[in-house]
Amino acid sequence: MFTLTGVYVKDDESFEKALRRFNKFCEKTGILTDIKKNQYFEKPSDARKRKLAAAKRKARRNRMLFERNI
Repeated sequence: MFTLTGVYVKDDESFEKALRRFNKFCEKTGILTDIKKNQYFEKPSDARKRKLAAAKRKARRNRMLFERNI
């Protein structure tokens, strides 16, 4: 089941501002990343490799930040 995502346009609000709020809302909820992730089938081995690479990047970044604070 899915729900439609939307924002209500206020009386004194321009379309561009409402569109900006909508894009920010979609980014915050992770809708676009979920759609991009499910556009094509990813083999389980490729998913493991991608997640492992992301974990390595995150650990390296955290280690660099930790060393900088010392």
